[in-house]
Amino acid sequence: MTIVLLVVIYVAFVGLGIPDSLLGAAWPAMHADLGLPVSMGSVITMIVSCGTIVSSLASAAVINRFGTGRVTAFSTTLTALALLGFALAPNIAWLCALAIPLGLGAGSIDTALNNYVALHYKATHMNFLHCAYGVGVTISPFIMSVALSAGTWREGYLGATACQAAIALLTIAILPLWGKVAHVQETQGEKDVEPRTESPLRLVRRRDVRLACLVFLASVAIEGICNTWCTSYLVGARGMGAGEAAGMVTVYYVGVTAGRFLSGVLANRLSSKQLVGLGQAITLAAALVLLAPLPVSAAPAGLFLVGFGNSPLYPNMLHLTPRLFGRELSQSVIGVQMAASYVGSLAIAPLFGVVGQAFGFWLFPVALLVLGLVVTGAFLVLMRLKGWRPREYARRALGSRR
Repeated sequence: MTIVLLVVIYVAFVGLGIPDSLLGAAWPAMHADLGLPVSMGSVITMIVSCGTIVSSLASAAVINRFGTGRVTAFSTTLTALALLGFALAPNIAWLCALAIPLGLGAGSIDTALNNYVALHYKATHMNFLHCAYGVGVTISPFIMSVALSAGTWREGYLGATACQAAIALLTIAILPLWGKVAHVQETQGEKDVEPRTESPLRLVRRRDVRLACLVFLASVAIEGICNTWCTSYLVGARGMGAGEAAGMVTVYYVGVTAGRFLSGVLANRLSSKQLVGLGQAITLAAALVLLAPLPVSAAPAGLFLVGFGNSPLYPNMLHLTPRLFGRELSQSVIGVQMAASYVGSLAIAPLFGVVGQAFGFWLFPVALLVLGLVVTGAFLVLMRLKGWRPREYARRALGSRR
């Protein structure tokens, strides 16, 4: 039963990824059809992110009250209804209003399932969980491209709604399974601790929580900058053609997917701490490759390695949360970490756009290097604060696990 539940959780995480890349794929057709300026797409994205931050911060109290299964089913249903609303929306006011439940639903699913997998499954399962998210963000642009080639963006949203609705029905259908799995885990000696809800303000007063939030914020800021500005860097600073540069975002996401898949495999041999440390070493090396005066043909390799190196951090840091902060507090801490990660995406990437426009997008690898150093420094200080000594781990055989 635990394996069946894990498969459903993976499917729900596919559903989490479906809305995230849908607007970007649809927006060129949407804004022209609705007579909107291109910049309005950023407004909708910001509203979704704000909703996600709010639901992440409130997730501990909500999940403790209603349970992970009910919150997952309700939130998936909510995002399906929001996607249906996008398909039928007549104007920008409706799109902005519907962005609120879309963000609220996404934040609740993200926090609830990450904490559940961190508590009850192995690190390898957490890494594969985030691979499932990658499947979702890959599916939705494909759905939209098929719809646009044969019809309109509204049909693309209807197709995404059908996928999300099917996932929502699945999460509703297996609601009784959550209780059965909990009973099995209890009979096998895995006792569930009573979760403790802490206010976000109280949590962020703790130095260890602030360090963890800084790790998430800077790591996701790297993702946001690569996703948004790598094309501008390649065209403006490296002289690459616009068409060729546009495809480099795909190279970055291939690196992300490959990194999470490989870290899922290696999680059986290396600890989560080692995977994060190794990944950040690769990220820093990749930033130096992009910063070095190499031919432009080396840029795709650098982008791939940035995605590859940075990708293990998110799932492995989440898996470490119950061990670093205690099982009873993990739900509250994960909610704060999620909020910090969305702040990184919402604030740092647009800020770099302003800096790049003012001083030049040659600063792209500089920003990645600085953020990589912030991630690495905050991570090492946090691990030392929690008693981890990297040199001691380096002396152990690769097959050992902590």
